Amino acid sequence: MRRRPPIPPSPLPQRDGVDPVRIRLPQGGSWRTVREHLVERLAAGPGVIDGMLGDGLIVGADGRPVRPDTAYLPGMFVWFHRELPDEERVPFPLDVVHHDEHIVVADKPHFLATTPRGSHVAETALARLRRELGIPALSAAHRLDRLTAGLVLFTVRPQERGAYQTLFRDRLVRKEYEAVAPYSPGLALPRTVRSRIVKERGVPAARETEGEPNAVSRIELVEQRSGLGRYRLTPETGQTHQLRAHMRTLGVPILGDPLYPVVSGPVPVGDFRRPLQLLARALEFIDPLTGHEHRFASDRVLGAWSAYDDWAQ
Repeated sequence: MRRRPPIPPSPLPQRDGVDPVRIRLPQGGSWRTVREHLVERLAAGPGVIDGMLGDGLIVGADGRPVRPDTAYLPGMFVWFHRELPDEERVPFPLDVVHHDEHIVVADKPHFLATTPRGSHVAETALARLRRELGIPALSAAHRLDRLTAGLVLFTVRPQERGAYQTLFRDRLVRKEYEAVAPYSPGLALPRTVRSRIVKERGVPAARETEGEPNAVSRIELVEQRSGLGRYRLTPETGQTHQLRAHMRTLGVPILGDPLYPVVSGPVPVGDFRRPLQLLARALEFIDPLTGHEHRFASDRVLGAWSAYDDWAQ
């Protein structure tokens, strides 16, 4: 089996902690020039690709601008910087819990995306940390939902990222979450919830369906007062929205959840009220490179538990 040639390093630097877009021209096709392929593939609007080519903003592996008449070459790489959207700054700190030569563990606030995606690009945990720590090669070993706060693990060296990602893939990381939700006297806890969760592209909420369980969560009540409960959630698997869906299934949906039990309208840009009361409280794992046993804990406090009236305003 013929091995693909290695991906060349980017000829463009990061911008605001965000990598340039890299495109590899596919095999086959009837495009005569790189321009024709990019116009069809990117659907960027009339004249956008021509303008970028004319301004020298699209470059090849040698860093030289791609000309409008550059011939199409299957397997060729091109790079360019996307136009960054206007983003509302998330006005909460991103705290570094641990930093060594291999990893960075950050305590992410609510509303801050982990990695660039969609309309959240420069205002993400990854881009912020790259800028603030001066580590352009920093990458995320896993992700937290934008609305969930808490601990996220990043890797310092690209060649080591796979070792840490494997920990999550093989369920060798113990993750503990905390949530605030209604208290239900008739709900017997602790219990382990098992179900099959399906998340369809383009559909905001995941759904539980019949079939072999692929999502397992341990749910415990830590304490309760004034009709609210503080819960410890320990996922054994990592399906999208797993904890949120399982709390909904138990009849105690997490406070501030815009998707469960029902999908609500979009929150206006810049509205940081009533954050989802879900926190990635702790991470435990044995470091695959050093053998050191790590345990990290978030110092964040969920607002609906500490000061419900302030959270609910």
